[in-house]
Amino acid sequence: MRKLIAGNWKMNGSHAQAVALLTSLSQKIADENLGEKTDICVCPPFPYLSLTAEKLETLKAAQSIALGAQDCSAWGQQGAFTGDVSAAMLSDIGCRYVILGHSERRGYYNESSLGVAEKIRLAHEAGLIAILCVGETQAERDACVQDSTVVAQLRESIPPCASSENLVIAYEPVWAIGTGKTAKPADVEAMHALIRRFLQEKLDKCAGSRILYGGSVKAENARELFAIANVDGALVGGASLKEDQFLDIIRAAL
Repeated sequence: MRKLIAGNWKMNGSHAQAVALLTSLSQKIADENLGEKTDICVCPPFPYLSLTAEKLETLKAAQSIALGAQDCSAWGQQGAFTGDVSAAMLSDIGCRYVILGHSERRGYYNESSLGVAEKIRLAHEAGLIAILCVGETQAERDACVQDSTVVAQLRESIPPCASSENLVIAYEPVWAIGTGKTAKPADVEAMHALIRRFLQEKLDKCAGSRILYGGSVKAENARELFAIANVDGALVGGASLKEDQFLDIIRAAL
């Protein structure tokens, strides 16, 4: 199975920074044929999605670097929803992926798993691949309820239309996101195995379902993470904004 390395830029960057990063990144990915060996995706903030799509086309890098968004509306594909961006709009400008259910959205914006499920349904309706984020807080891990927490998120967030082709799972322990902490290999292996078992019951052809790890993924720990069973790639945060770090993570996935 080809690994997927998705870069989540979050609310970072500028027009100039995006152009510089994409130009250099695409050249090095092409020089090393990295896009022929693994799937690569970048997820810029909404204002830079069209810029990124156009730049990837200009650089002839769209075949090796896919475009993804960081969220979409739960209220439909169009309508009087000021400030929202629909899945159909994302598809229209060339997005292939959309990150949904990220802990920052669940936490800061009180997004429920049922609301995430509706976003995933709309993403699938628009032809997008959803990257569903699940994960426990430090308090939930300390209370030894991380398994039931993640299973509940999976059960409530995955709509009936989901399949191994249109859904990617990203396990991101909340306590490891942006903290520099990384889950122990044994904990990652146990959680990814749990997610795999759930998908076996939920989806057809679940062997093709990719489960990413996220949470302070960097060049120094990527190779160890990718060697763990059922780790099929990474959802990368801050390191995806650093060209050398992101490239090293991609190389580690080969």
